[in-house]
Amino acid sequence: MSSRVPSSRVTASAERPHRNACPGIPDPQPVRTGAVPPEPEAWAGRRRALLARRLALAVPSLATAGGLAWLAATAYPAGGSPLAWTLLVLFGLLMGWQAFVACQYVYGLVATLLGDRAKSVLERRAEAAEAPAAGSGRTAAVVAIHAEDAVAVFARLRVMARSLAREQAKGSGKAIDIFVLSDTRDGAIAAVEEHEFARILAWAEADPALPRIRYRRRTENTGRKAGNIGAFCRSHGADYAYMIVLDADSLMTGAAMTRLVGLMDESPRTGLIQTVSYAAGRDTLFARIQQFAVRLYAPLALRCLETWQGPEGSYWGHNAILRIEAFAQNAQLPVLPGRAPLGGEILCHDIVEGALMVRAGWEVRLLPEMGGTWEEMPTNLVDLLGRERRWCQGNLQHLRVLPWAGLHAASRWHLAVGILAYGMLPLWIAFLGLASWQAARTGDLGLLAYGLTGHGAAAHGLAALSLAVLALPKVLSLGHVLASPGRRAAFGGTRALLASAALEQAVWVILWPVLTLFTAGAVVSTFLGRVVRWETQDRDDRQVSWSEAFRLQADAVVVGALIVFALVWAGDAWLGLWLAPLALALLTSPAQSVWTSRADLGRAARARGLFLTADDTAQAPELAELSQIRGLPAAAPALVRAAALEPTIWLAADEA
Repeated sequence: MSSRVPSSRVTASAERPHRNACPGIPDPQPVRTGAVPPEPEAWAGRRRALLARRLALAVPSLATAGGLAWLAATAYPAGGSPLAWTLLVLFGLLMGWQAFVACQYVYGLVATLLGDRAKSVLERRAEAAEAPAAGSGRTAAVVAIHAEDAVAVFARLRVMARSLAREQAKGSGKAIDIFVLSDTRDGAIAAVEEHEFARILAWAEADPALPRIRYRRRTENTGRKAGNIGAFCRSHGADYAYMIVLDADSLMTGAAMTRLVGLMDESPRTGLIQTVSYAAGRDTLFARIQQFAVRLYAPLALRCLETWQGPEGSYWGHNAILRIEAFAQNAQLPVLPGRAPLGGEILCHDIVEGALMVRAGWEVRLLPEMGGTWEEMPTNLVDLLGRERRWCQGNLQHLRVLPWAGLHAASRWHLAVGILAYGMLPLWIAFLGLASWQAARTGDLGLLAYGLTGHGAAAHGLAALSLAVLALPKVLSLGHVLASPGRRAAFGGTRALLASAALEQAVWVILWPVLTLFTAGAVVSTFLGRVVRWETQDRDDRQVSWSEAFRLQADAVVVGALIVFALVWAGDAWLGLWLAPLALALLTSPAQSVWTSRADLGRAARARGLFLTADDTAQAPELAELSQIRGLPAAAPALVRAAALEPTIWLAADEA
């Protein structure tokens, strides 16, 4: 998963210095406060077990990558050709990365089959039926906003407040107050925020069981979201032990919040618990396809991540609970040396903050299947591409964080994965271009077709291993769902699942070239010094106009046209057939943006049982209530009845 712009950390007694107060500091020094409880005597044994878990992922990944490289060099020896050598190197790097991705899914499946033996003590506690023990510390649930849709933000707050009140009525609720922290500078939007806050106050006063809801707007928005939460910690941090950080589009049940607080009370060495928030609640065809795909393919990868990282996890900036004192004392960030975009303020600093907490001795944990926590996502291709450009720049900044002293190896790998995920995309463009040129010259597709057109045992082995590596993530994920009646029911049944998976794969074939070309350009432009503006996301079901699509994706159309021209000039029928999907995807990218941004098509797909998730077939009360408040179409009762034919096993983002 990509980093998000995160929160800050400041105690009530001492705010961190302004970020321009330490411009020459390349990395923050470790803060050893003595607040971390001592390690248990059995920790050395746990370390050895954790190392074994990591080797169980690293060794197969390296072996598979090495096997692919050896088969490629054997089937297509480079000789003295610089072009052939370049292609072999590019192929080895790209397929080595794909081998790592595939091994994660194999690892995740094995860990899933092992059940509790692969889960942490914290996760087993989270799944326990008994109510969490009462703790003495209060908790603040904070929502930092900047020029957001205030009506939508406060609608989510109403749902969360009611859910917390229901937990209090059960006797298992915790003392959790809700804070809205505004950084909005636009006067008109701020007026709407204040109006919505007045409305929710009047609503909450009628029911004393509801939690306290507070709102404040800063006069100076120094440090953006990080500074916003930092100001809250300075003014209110002494009153709270924990802080649940939420984004403007976050939704979390009262049961989930209560469970998180209880887990923190029971785990004194834990400084941060990150939950998995699945995207839900959007109806454009693009959003529904993405919501379906993430639900289907993420669980095995997340199980792998939690199993190998152990207590040295990562922070994603939202839908997580933090121990305020630990966060404030150990996760202060300097300004990176040099000019933006690679220098200056750390944009994606959530993952960096998590790494600094791990360095200070605190555990950072992931709960991949706790449930009751959601977010929203870009509802069209144009907005997704804009987000990818911002995330790309933020992740590439981490090149200057990697050398910081004292970071754990796991934390460096978290940072490196974010960098490599974007860095591989320009390599794909280079490989496709050079391999196509070589194929046009030689008449053999060669490595461009992964050895499918080659002769001999090495070429056949290369083709088989390459296709296996490329297909395993989706095949294993689909098989994992099909193996369980409950999981199948969560996706609407076997027929709906298979049809949706096939259509999602077809859509991915035409989306991948557009995403790759655009994001590869973002990588190059970042290294060339282009600074991206971090603006408020449009979170509504927004339909893209034809003029906007052509204006923003004209470069993709031009590249597609150039590919068609080059293929006609080369006159190679096999090369033309192999690259036709790529050219077609680029030529039609504006149409993709327009058609997939239509909410009526998304709702029609849902009505026909396509791209369903557990949030459609067994919708949590909080999601249903949010839809009702916002006047959104609810899940059809027929879908819920169809899902009830088989027992449902809740997935990671469902209410437990």
